Amino acid sequence: MCFLAGFGSLMQDVLWCFSQVKGTIDTGVTEADIISTVEFNHTGELLATGDKGGRVVIFQREQESKNQPHRRGEYNVYSTFQSHEPEFDYLKSLEIEEKINKIRWLPQQNAAYFLLSTNDKTVKLWKVSERDKRPEGYNLKDEEGRLRDPSMITVLRVPVLRPMDLMVEATPRRVFANAHTYHINSISVNSDYETYMSADDLRINLWNFEITNQSFNIVDIKPANMEELTEVITAAEFHPHHCNTFVYSSSKGTIRLCDMRTAALCDRHAKFFEEPEDPSNRSFFSEIISSISDVKFSHSGRYIMTRDYLTVKVWDLNMENRPIETYQVHDYLRSKLCSLYENDCIFDKFECVWNGSDSVIMTGSYNNFFRMFDRNTKRDVTLEASRENSKPRAVLKPRKVCVGGKRRKDEISVDSLDFSKKILHTAWHPSENIIAVAATNNLYIFQDKVN
Repeated sequence: MCFLAGFGSLMQDVLWCFSQVKGTIDTGVTEADIISTVEFNHTGELLATGDKGGRVVIFQREQESKNQPHRRGEYNVYSTFQSHEPEFDYLKSLEIEEKINKIRWLPQQNAAYFLLSTNDKTVKLWKVSERDKRPEGYNLKDEEGRLRDPSMITVLRVPVLRPMDLMVEATPRRVFANAHTYHINSISVNSDYETYMSADDLRINLWNFEITNQSFNIVDIKPANMEELTEVITAAEFHPHHCNTFVYSSSKGTIRLCDMRTAALCDRHAKFFEEPEDPSNRSFFSEIISSISDVKFSHSGRYIMTRDYLTVKVWDLNMENRPIETYQVHDYLRSKLCSLYENDCIFDKFECVWNGSDSVIMTGSYNNFFRMFDRNTKRDVTLEASRENSKPRAVLKPRKVCVGGKRRKDEISVDSLDFSKKILHTAWHPSENIIAVAATNNLYIFQDKVN
Protein backbone atom coordinates (compact mmCIF):
# COMPACT_ATOMS: atom_id res chain seq x y z
CA MET A 1 0.00 0.00 0.00
CA CYS A 2 1.13 3.54 -0.58
CA PHE A 3 -0.04 7.05 0.27
CA LEU A 4 -0.78 10.23 -1.70
CA ALA A 5 0.10 13.81 -0.94
CA GLY A 6 0.51 17.48 -1.80
CA PHE A 7 -3.06 17.68 -2.91
CA GLY A 8 -3.69 21.28 -1.76
CA SER A 9 -5.96 21.65 -4.71
CA LEU A 10 -4.70 18.26 -5.83
CA MET A 11 -2.84 19.67 -8.77
CA GLN A 12 0.04 21.02 -6.77
CA ASP A 13 3.29 19.71 -8.06
CA VAL A 14 4.13 17.12 -5.44
CA LEU A 15 2.53 14.14 -3.83
CA TRP A 16 3.80 12.33 -0.81
CA CYS A 17 4.06 8.59 -0.71
CA PHE A 18 4.38 6.00 2.03
CA SER A 19 5.08 2.68 0.39
CA GLN A 20 3.69 -0.58 1.66
CA VAL A 21 3.30 -2.75 -1.36
CA LYS A 22 1.08 -5.81 -1.60
CA GLY A 23 3.00 -8.68 -3.10
CA THR A 24 6.42 -8.39 -4.67
CA ILE A 25 7.77 -6.84 -7.79
CA ASP A 26 9.99 -9.71 -8.85
CA THR A 27 9.93 -11.80 -11.98
CA GLY A 28 8.35 -14.68 -10.10
CA VAL A 29 4.91 -13.07 -10.07
CA THR A 30 2.24 -15.61 -10.90
CA GLU A 31 -0.87 -14.87 -12.93
CA ALA A 32 -3.00 -15.56 -9.85
CA ASP A 33 -1.38 -12.65 -7.96
CA ILE A 34 -2.46 -9.99 -10.45
CA ILE A 35 -4.99 -7.62 -8.85
CA SER A 36 -8.24 -7.46 -10.83
CA THR A 37 -10.37 -5.05 -8.76
CA VAL A 38 -10.03 -2.47 -5.95
CA GLU A 39 -12.85 -0.97 -3.86
CA PHE A 40 -13.15 1.19 -0.71
CA ASN A 41 -16.12 0.63 1.56
CA HIS A 42 -18.59 3.46 2.29
CA THR A 43 -16.58 4.88 5.21
CA GLY A 44 -13.17 4.36 3.65
CA GLU A 45 -11.97 2.44 6.70
CA LEU A 46 -11.72 -0.77 4.68
CA LEU A 47 -10.26 -1.43 1.24
CA ALA A 48 -10.83 -4.68 -0.64
CA THR A 49 -8.85 -6.10 -3.54
CA GLY A 50 -9.64 -9.12 -5.67
CA ASP A 51 -7.14 -11.00 -7.80
CA LYS A 52 -7.02 -13.48 -10.66
CA GLY A 53 -6.55 -16.32 -8.19
CA GLY A 54 -10.05 -15.77 -6.78
CA ARG A 55 -8.80 -14.30 -3.50
CA VAL A 56 -10.14 -11.25 -1.69
CA VAL A 57 -7.77 -9.30 0.54
CA ILE A 58 -9.27 -6.67 2.87
CA PHE A 59 -7.13 -3.91 4.35
CA GLN A 60 -8.17 -1.94 7.43
CA ARG A 61 -7.09 1.56 8.30
CA GLU A 62 -5.32 1.83 11.63
CA GLN A 63 -6.67 4.29 14.17
CA GLU A 64 -4.78 7.51 14.77
CA SER A 65 -1.93 7.10 17.23
CA LYS A 66 -2.13 8.98 20.52
CA ASN A 67 1.56 9.81 20.18
CA GLN A 68 1.06 11.13 16.63
CA PRO A 69 -2.55 12.35 16.52
CA HIS A 70 -2.01 14.26 13.26
CA ARG A 71 -0.65 11.29 11.39
CA ARG A 72 -3.36 9.38 9.61
CA GLY A 73 -3.44 5.61 9.99
CA GLU A 74 -1.96 3.29 7.44
CA TYR A 75 -3.82 0.37 5.87
CA ASN A 76 -2.85 -3.11 7.02
CA VAL A 77 -4.15 -6.55 6.08
CA TYR A 78 -7.40 -7.26 7.93
CA SER A 79 -8.67 -10.44 6.29
CA THR A 80 -7.82 -12.72 3.38
CA PHE A 81 -10.13 -15.38 2.01
CA GLN A 82 -10.73 -17.47 -1.09
CA SER A 83 -13.88 -16.10 -2.69
CA HIS A 84 -14.12 -18.15 -5.90
CA GLU A 85 -12.62 -21.43 -7.11
CA PRO A 86 -12.03 -22.53 -10.71
CA GLU A 87 -15.01 -24.43 -12.12
CA PHE A 88 -15.85 -26.38 -15.25
CA ASP A 89 -19.12 -26.20 -17.16
CA TYR A 90 -19.54 -29.76 -18.42
CA LEU A 91 -22.52 -28.91 -20.62
CA LYS A 92 -20.52 -26.33 -22.58
CA SER A 93 -17.05 -27.81 -22.03
CA LEU A 94 -16.05 -24.43 -20.69
CA GLU A 95 -13.60 -23.53 -17.94
CA ILE A 96 -14.86 -20.83 -15.56
CA GLU A 97 -12.02 -18.74 -14.17
CA GLU A 98 -11.83 -17.93 -10.47
CA LYS A 99 -10.72 -14.34 -11.24
CA ILE A 100 -12.62 -11.69 -9.23
CA ASN A 101 -14.11 -9.26 -11.75
CA LYS A 102 -15.73 -6.80 -9.31
CA ILE A 103 -16.21 -6.17 -5.59
CA ARG A 104 -18.97 -3.96 -4.18
CA TRP A 105 -19.50 -3.14 -0.49
CA LEU A 106 -22.86 -2.83 1.22
CA PRO A 107 -23.34 -0.06 3.80
CA GLN A 108 -22.53 -1.28 7.31
CA GLN A 109 -25.65 -1.95 9.39
CA ASN A 110 -24.10 -3.67 12.42
CA ALA A 111 -20.72 -4.86 13.64
CA ALA A 112 -20.23 -7.07 10.57
CA TYR A 113 -19.28 -6.02 7.04
CA PHE A 114 -20.91 -7.31 3.86
CA LEU A 115 -19.56 -7.30 0.32
CA LEU A 116 -20.44 -8.73 -3.08
CA SER A 117 -17.79 -10.38 -5.22
CA THR A 118 -18.19 -11.88 -8.67
CA ASN A 119 -16.26 -13.89 -11.20
CA ASP A 120 -17.50 -14.50 -14.76
CA LYS A 121 -20.60 -16.45 -13.72
CA THR A 122 -21.34 -16.37 -9.99
CA VAL A 123 -21.96 -13.53 -7.52
CA LYS A 124 -21.38 -14.19 -3.81
CA LEU A 125 -22.44 -12.20 -0.76
CA TRP A 126 -19.80 -12.39 1.98
CA LYS A 127 -20.09 -11.54 5.66
CA VAL A 128 -16.86 -10.41 7.33
CA SER A 129 -17.07 -10.38 11.13
CA GLU A 130 -14.78 -10.31 14.16
CA ARG A 131 -14.69 -12.80 17.02
CA ASP A 132 -12.70 -12.17 20.20
CA LYS A 133 -14.58 -14.48 22.62
CA ARG A 134 -15.19 -18.21 22.63
CA PRO A 135 -17.80 -20.19 24.58
CA GLU A 136 -16.62 -22.71 27.18
CA GLY A 137 -18.42 -25.10 29.49
CA TYR A 138 -20.57 -27.13 27.09
CA ASN A 139 -22.81 -29.79 28.62
CA LEU A 140 -22.90 -32.24 25.72
CA LYS A 141 -19.25 -31.85 24.61
CA ASP A 142 -15.94 -32.01 26.43
CA GLU A 143 -13.28 -29.31 26.16
CA GLU A 144 -11.83 -30.96 23.01
CA GLY A 145 -15.22 -30.86 21.30
CA ARG A 146 -15.96 -34.59 21.52
CA LEU A 147 -19.54 -35.64 22.35
CA ARG A 148 -20.00 -36.86 25.91
CA ASP A 149 -22.04 -39.88 26.93
CA PRO A 150 -25.45 -38.46 28.04
CA SER A 151 -25.63 -41.04 30.84
CA MET A 152 -22.45 -39.61 32.32
CA ILE A 153 -23.81 -36.06 32.52
CA THR A 154 -24.86 -35.49 36.13
CA VAL A 155 -24.49 -31.72 36.43
CA LEU A 156 -25.74 -28.99 34.13
CA ARG A 157 -23.30 -26.16 33.54
CA VAL A 158 -23.90 -22.63 32.29
CA PRO A 159 -21.59 -21.95 29.31
CA VAL A 160 -19.43 -18.84 29.66
CA LEU A 161 -17.60 -16.64 27.15
CA ARG A 162 -13.82 -16.42 27.50
CA PRO A 163 -11.59 -13.83 25.77
CA MET A 164 -9.52 -15.07 22.85
CA ASP A 165 -7.21 -13.60 20.21
CA LEU A 166 -9.13 -11.53 17.66
CA MET A 167 -10.15 -13.60 14.67
CA VAL A 168 -11.70 -12.21 11.48
CA GLU A 169 -14.06 -14.64 9.76
CA ALA A 170 -15.39 -14.44 6.20
CA THR A 171 -18.46 -16.54 5.54
CA PRO A 172 -20.51 -16.79 2.32
CA ARG A 173 -24.12 -15.83 3.11
CA ARG A 174 -25.62 -15.99 -0.40
CA VAL A 175 -24.54 -17.48 -3.74
CA PHE A 176 -26.24 -16.05 -6.83
CA ALA A 177 -25.53 -18.39 -9.74
CA ASN A 178 -26.82 -19.80 -13.04
CA ALA A 179 -28.26 -16.55 -14.39
CA HIS A 180 -25.63 -15.44 -16.93
CA THR A 181 -24.78 -17.06 -20.24
CA TYR A 182 -21.98 -14.59 -20.86
CA HIS A 183 -19.25 -13.17 -18.62
CA ILE A 184 -20.32 -10.78 -15.86
CA ASN A 185 -18.57 -7.42 -16.28
CA SER A 186 -20.38 -5.30 -13.66
CA ILE A 187 -22.29 -5.50 -10.41
CA SER A 188 -23.95 -2.51 -8.76
CA VAL A 189 -25.81 -2.22 -5.45
CA ASN A 190 -29.07 -0.26 -5.61
CA SER A 191 -29.68 2.71 -3.31
CA ASP A 192 -32.59 0.82 -1.72
CA TYR A 193 -29.98 -1.73 -0.47
CA GLU A 194 -32.49 -4.49 -1.13
CA THR A 195 -31.52 -5.22 -4.72
CA TYR A 196 -28.48 -5.20 -6.96
CA MET A 197 -27.84 -5.79 -10.64
CA SER A 198 -25.32 -7.88 -12.54
CA ALA A 199 -24.48 -7.22 -16.18
CA ASP A 200 -22.88 -9.38 -18.84
CA ASP A 201 -22.25 -8.75 -22.55
CA LEU A 202 -25.90 -8.94 -23.59
CA ARG A 203 -28.10 -8.91 -20.49
CA ILE A 204 -28.58 -7.13 -17.17
CA ASN A 205 -30.27 -8.98 -14.30
CA LEU A 206 -31.86 -7.53 -11.16
CA TRP A 207 -31.48 -9.55 -7.94
CA ASN A 208 -33.00 -9.37 -4.48
CA PHE A 209 -30.44 -10.00 -1.75
CA GLU A 210 -32.78 -12.50 -0.08
CA ILE A 211 -33.53 -14.55 -3.22
CA THR A 212 -30.74 -16.59 -4.79
CA ASN A 213 -32.59 -18.94 -7.11
CA GLN A 214 -34.11 -16.36 -9.45
CA SER A 215 -33.39 -12.95 -10.90
CA PHE A 216 -35.34 -10.53 -13.07
CA ASN A 217 -34.01 -9.68 -16.51
CA ILE A 218 -34.23 -5.89 -16.99
CA VAL A 219 -32.14 -5.46 -20.17
CA ASP A 220 -31.71 -7.91 -23.04
CA ILE A 221 -29.96 -6.74 -26.22
CA LYS A 222 -29.36 -10.22 -27.65
CA PRO A 223 -30.52 -10.25 -31.31
CA ALA A 224 -32.62 -13.09 -32.66
CA ASN A 225 -29.76 -13.91 -35.01
CA MET A 226 -26.34 -13.65 -33.36
CA GLU A 227 -24.79 -12.84 -36.74
CA GLU A 228 -26.58 -9.50 -36.48
CA LEU A 229 -24.84 -8.64 -33.20
CA THR A 230 -23.30 -5.16 -33.47
CA GLU A 231 -22.63 -4.13 -29.86
CA VAL A 232 -22.25 -5.52 -26.35
CA ILE A 233 -22.79 -4.12 -22.85
CA THR A 234 -19.47 -3.11 -21.27
CA ALA A 235 -20.46 -1.65 -17.86
CA ALA A 236 -23.56 -0.78 -15.81
CA GLU A 237 -24.28 1.17 -12.63
CA PHE A 238 -27.24 2.25 -10.51
CA HIS A 239 -27.92 5.93 -9.79
CA PRO A 240 -26.54 6.76 -6.30
CA HIS A 241 -29.87 8.20 -5.03
CA HIS A 242 -32.74 7.12 -7.33
CA CYS A 243 -33.39 3.40 -7.03
CA ASN A 244 -35.32 3.30 -10.31
CA THR A 245 -32.54 4.69 -12.53
CA PHE A 246 -29.44 3.05 -13.95
CA VAL A 247 -27.06 3.46 -16.89
CA TYR A 248 -25.17 1.04 -19.05
CA SER A 249 -22.48 1.62 -21.65
CA SER A 250 -21.74 -0.21 -24.87
CA SER A 251 -18.86 -1.17 -27.13
CA LYS A 252 -20.13 1.44 -29.61
CA GLY A 253 -19.29 4.29 -27.25
CA THR A 254 -22.90 5.00 -26.28
CA ILE A 255 -24.55 5.31 -22.86
CA ARG A 256 -28.17 4.49 -22.15
CA LEU A 257 -30.02 5.75 -19.08
CA CYS A 258 -33.00 3.59 -18.15
CA ASP A 259 -35.95 4.10 -15.81
CA MET A 260 -37.42 0.93 -14.30
CA ARG A 261 -40.72 2.72 -13.67
CA THR A 262 -41.40 2.92 -17.40
CA ALA A 263 -41.48 -0.79 -18.18
CA ALA A 264 -40.44 -4.10 -16.67
CA LEU A 265 -37.97 -4.70 -19.49
CA CYS A 266 -35.82 -1.63 -20.02
CA ASP A 267 -34.94 -2.28 -23.67
CA ARG A 268 -36.20 1.23 -24.44
CA HIS A 269 -33.94 3.77 -22.83
CA ALA A 270 -35.06 7.04 -21.26
CA LYS A 271 -31.96 8.91 -22.45
CA PHE A 272 -29.26 8.13 -24.99
CA PHE A 273 -25.82 9.74 -24.70
CA GLU A 274 -23.59 9.74 -27.77
CA GLU A 275 -20.99 12.08 -29.19
CA PRO A 276 -21.03 12.38 -33.00
CA GLU A 277 -17.77 11.18 -34.51
CA ASP A 278 -15.53 13.65 -36.30
CA PRO A 279 -15.19 12.22 -39.85
CA SER A 280 -11.67 13.66 -40.14
CA ASN A 281 -10.50 11.49 -37.22
CA ARG A 282 -12.01 8.26 -38.51
CA SER A 283 -9.62 5.34 -38.88
CA PHE A 284 -9.50 1.55 -38.84
CA PHE A 285 -9.28 1.67 -35.02
CA SER A 286 -12.11 4.18 -34.42
CA GLU A 287 -14.70 1.64 -33.32
CA ILE A 288 -12.28 -0.20 -31.04
CA ILE A 289 -11.01 2.87 -29.20
CA SER A 290 -14.51 4.35 -28.83
CA SER A 291 -15.69 1.34 -26.80
CA ILE A 292 -16.47 2.44 -23.23
CA SER A 293 -14.66 0.38 -20.59
CA ASP A 294 -16.14 2.00 -17.48
CA VAL A 295 -19.09 4.20 -16.50
CA LYS A 296 -19.55 5.91 -13.12
CA PHE A 297 -22.21 8.22 -11.69
CA SER A 298 -20.87 11.18 -9.75
CA HIS A 299 -21.61 11.14 -6.02
CA SER A 300 -24.14 13.93 -6.58
CA GLY A 301 -25.91 11.89 -9.26
CA ARG A 302 -25.83 14.85 -11.67
CA TYR A 303 -23.04 13.62 -13.95
CA ILE A 304 -21.83 10.43 -15.62
CA MET A 305 -18.16 9.75 -16.28
CA THR A 306 -17.08 7.34 -19.02
CA ARG A 307 -13.68 5.99 -19.99
CA ASP A 308 -12.78 4.88 -23.49
CA TYR A 309 -9.33 3.91 -24.70
CA LEU A 310 -7.88 7.40 -25.09
CA THR A 311 -10.17 9.74 -23.15
CA VAL A 312 -12.29 10.32 -20.06
CA LYS A 313 -15.59 12.15 -20.66
CA VAL A 314 -18.01 13.78 -18.25
CA TRP A 315 -21.66 13.92 -19.28
CA ASP A 316 -24.45 16.03 -17.81
CA LEU A 317 -27.64 14.00 -17.37
CA ASN A 318 -29.53 16.90 -18.93
CA MET A 319 -27.48 17.00 -22.16
CA GLU A 320 -27.36 13.91 -24.34
CA ASN A 321 -25.74 15.10 -27.57
CA ARG A 322 -22.17 15.60 -26.31
CA PRO A 323 -20.08 15.48 -23.14
CA ILE A 324 -19.52 18.67 -21.18
CA GLU A 325 -15.88 17.76 -20.52
CA THR A 326 -13.34 15.61 -22.39
CA TYR A 327 -9.91 14.81 -20.98
CA GLN A 328 -7.11 13.28 -23.05
CA VAL A 329 -5.52 10.50 -21.01
CA HIS A 330 -2.69 9.45 -23.33
CA ASP A 331 -3.26 11.08 -26.70
CA TYR A 332 0.39 10.41 -27.56
CA LEU A 333 -0.63 6.79 -28.22
CA ARG A 334 -2.61 7.66 -31.35
CA SER A 335 0.47 7.03 -33.47
CA LYS A 336 0.98 3.68 -31.73
CA LEU A 337 -2.50 2.21 -32.29
CA CYS A 338 -1.27 -0.26 -34.88
CA SER A 339 1.30 -1.86 -32.57
CA LEU A 340 -1.15 -1.66 -29.65
CA TYR A 341 -3.64 -3.59 -31.79
CA GLU A 342 -1.04 -6.23 -32.63
CA ASN A 343 -0.15 -6.85 -28.97
CA ASP A 344 -3.85 -6.71 -27.90
CA CYS A 345 -3.26 -3.74 -25.55
CA ILE A 346 -5.88 -1.77 -27.49
CA PHE A 347 -8.50 -4.00 -25.82
CA ASP A 348 -7.39 -3.12 -22.27
CA LYS A 349 -10.26 -2.01 -20.05
CA PHE A 350 -9.26 0.99 -17.91
CA GLU A 351 -11.44 2.13 -15.00
CA CYS A 352 -12.08 5.68 -13.81
CA VAL A 353 -13.07 7.13 -10.42
CA TRP A 354 -14.32 10.38 -8.87
CA ASN A 355 -12.96 11.93 -5.71
CA GLY A 356 -15.37 12.48 -2.83
CA SER A 357 -16.47 15.94 -3.97
CA ASP A 358 -16.67 15.10 -7.71
CA SER A 359 -14.07 17.82 -8.40
CA VAL A 360 -11.22 15.54 -9.48
CA ILE A 361 -11.22 12.40 -11.62
CA MET A 362 -8.56 9.72 -11.90
CA THR A 363 -7.80 6.96 -14.37
CA GLY A 364 -4.90 4.74 -15.33
CA SER A 365 -2.47 4.46 -18.21
CA TYR A 366 0.61 2.47 -19.26
CA ASN A 367 4.10 2.37 -17.75
CA ASN A 368 2.36 2.29 -14.34
CA PHE A 369 1.26 5.89 -14.92
CA PHE A 370 -2.05 7.21 -13.62
CA ARG A 371 -3.67 10.51 -14.50
CA MET A 372 -5.62 13.05 -12.43
CA PHE A 373 -7.75 15.87 -13.82
CA ASP A 374 -8.99 18.81 -11.73
CA ARG A 375 -12.37 19.80 -13.13
CA ASN A 376 -12.25 23.28 -11.58
CA THR A 377 -8.76 24.45 -12.53
CA LYS A 378 -8.50 22.24 -15.67
CA ARG A 379 -5.03 21.23 -14.53
CA ASP A 380 -3.85 17.65 -14.83
CA VAL A 381 -0.96 15.58 -13.57
CA THR A 382 0.69 12.28 -14.51
CA LEU A 383 2.07 10.20 -11.63
CA GLU A 384 3.86 6.88 -11.52
CA ALA A 385 3.18 3.99 -9.15
CA SER A 386 6.45 2.15 -8.71
CA ARG A 387 8.51 0.88 -5.83
CA GLU A 388 11.47 3.01 -6.91
CA ASN A 389 9.38 6.18 -6.51
CA SER A 390 7.66 5.06 -3.32
CA LYS A 391 10.20 5.28 -0.55
CA PRO A 392 8.71 6.16 2.86
CA ARG A 393 7.62 9.80 3.05
CA ALA A 394 9.03 10.41 -0.41
CA VAL A 395 7.69 13.00 -2.83
CA LEU A 396 5.94 11.75 -5.95
CA LYS A 397 7.07 13.88 -8.86
CA PRO A 398 4.89 14.47 -11.92
CA ARG A 399 5.96 12.56 -15.02
CA LYS A 400 5.86 13.78 -18.61
CA VAL A 401 5.89 11.85 -21.86
CA CYS A 402 7.89 13.19 -24.79
CA VAL A 403 6.25 12.56 -28.18
CA GLY A 404 9.04 13.66 -30.47
CA GLY A 405 11.94 16.02 -30.87
CA LYS A 406 14.43 16.71 -28.11
CA ARG A 407 13.71 14.92 -24.84
CA ARG A 408 14.27 16.73 -21.56
CA LYS A 409 16.01 15.09 -18.62
CA ASP A 410 12.84 14.43 -16.61
CA GLU A 411 10.75 13.25 -19.58
CA ILE A 412 10.21 9.73 -20.86
CA SER A 413 9.97 8.96 -24.57
CA VAL A 414 6.74 7.47 -25.85
CA ASP A 415 8.88 4.74 -27.45
CA SER A 416 10.23 3.79 -24.01
CA LEU A 417 6.83 3.16 -22.39
CA ASP A 418 6.34 -0.33 -20.96
CA PHE A 419 2.91 -1.53 -22.12
CA SER A 420 3.07 -4.61 -19.90
CA LYS A 421 2.87 -2.30 -16.86
CA LYS A 422 -0.62 -0.82 -16.74
CA ILE A 423 -2.92 0.76 -14.16
CA LEU A 424 -6.35 -0.68 -14.94
CA HIS A 425 -7.93 -0.57 -11.46
CA THR A 426 -8.12 2.41 -9.12
CA ALA A 427 -10.26 3.53 -6.17
CA TRP A 428 -10.74 6.79 -4.27
CA HIS A 429 -11.57 7.17 -0.57
CA PRO A 430 -15.19 8.43 -0.28
CA SER A 431 -14.32 11.52 1.76
CA GLU A 432 -10.53 12.02 1.91
CA ASN A 433 -7.73 12.42 -0.58
CA ILE A 434 -6.59 8.82 -0.35
CA ILE A 435 -6.35 6.71 -3.48
CA ALA A 436 -5.61 3.05 -4.15
CA VAL A 437 -3.84 2.04 -7.34
CA ALA A 438 -3.34 -1.54 -8.51
CA ALA A 439 -0.18 -2.10 -10.56
CA THR A 440 -0.03 -5.75 -11.64
CA ASN A 441 0.38 -7.61 -8.31
CA ASN A 442 1.14 -4.51 -6.22
CA LEU A 443 -1.29 -2.29 -4.37
CA TYR A 444 -0.24 1.31 -3.76
CA ILE A 445 -2.12 3.63 -1.43
CA PHE A 446 -1.33 7.33 -1.69
CA GLN A 447 -2.58 10.08 0.57
CA ASP A 448 -2.34 13.83 1.01
CA LYS A 449 0.86 15.20 2.36
CA VAL A 450 0.65 15.36 6.16
CA ASN A 451 2.37 18.40 7.64
